[in-house]
Amino acid sequence: MSVIIPDDILQSARISEAELKLEIAIMLFQQDKISIGKARRLAEMSLLEFQREIARRNICIHYDVEEFEEDIKTLKQLGRL
Repeated sequence: MSVIIPDDILQSARISEAELKLEIAIMLFQQDKISIGKARRLAEMSLLEFQREIARRNICIHYDVEEFEEDIKTLKQLGRL
């Protein structure tokens, strides 16, 4: 799915496309709608970069068994495990 946001909206908000993706990723992660792995992919950041960003914002990492299993599955699909 693609979402198109007009450039004038981004300009009015004084936010770049990358910043908007990060804000959406953080919001969805914070609301426990997506895992940290999916959030960091949406934000196009490494896991460490994303963890640093949420730590900077004093957001607690909630990481359960389901998310761990999802991350293992993703790593296997990427051939990194």
